[in-house]
Amino acid sequence: MEKKKIYYSTPALLAVIIFASNFLSTDLFKAGFQNFSVWFLLSLFSFACGWLINKTLGYNHGGKVVFAVIVASTFISVLLISFFSGYFGLSDLLVENMILYILRNIMLGAMAFCGMALSEVIILQKQSAPSRSKEEDSKRVLTNAQKEAQLLVEDAKLKADKMIYQVQQGVNDMVDRKNQIERRLKEFIAAERELIKKYESEEE
Repeated sequence: MEKKKIYYSTPALLAVIIFASNFLSTDLFKAGFQNFSVWFLLSLFSFACGWLINKTLGYNHGGKVVFAVIVASTFISVLLISFFSGYFGLSDLLVENMILYILRNIMLGAMAFCGMALSEVIILQKQSAPSRSKEEDSKRVLTNAQKEAQLLVEDAKLKADKMIYQVQQGVNDMVDRKNQIERRLKEFIAAERELIKKYESEEE
């Protein structure tokens, strides 16, 4: 819980940065490079705050916190400018001036959202890198398995062809032996008949 409380110091810093932007001149480019450099630093700090918020509070909860900070800072800024319009050099509160201050606050909040988004993209890429390597490994294993299965099938076909050839050779040998036996039997029967005829002729 103590770490959780410390985590909320970053959104508080972001609120201070957004609120402090109200005290800068609205004419960014007319005031010179010094004013613009201050705006650049504020934007950079807002970006860094968004990065830290995503690291500590997470993208979903941190996004809600940043949105709440933007809304609260904008509301307080509108009240401050309305009550102290003379201090801000606004003789009459024009709608354009009020919208300008609101847009400046939203711009710094958007920079914080950019920091959160970039941090989340980097985290997701790091998380997806092992899954991509696992997917590549699984594809490699699947390819090797397919090759091994193909080799096994080809080996089985060769063995089956060899067995069929051996069986066919055995059948041919048996047929040849059968033919030889039949031929010998016929020769034996023919020889017996001749002997019987010769024996009968001698008796007569």
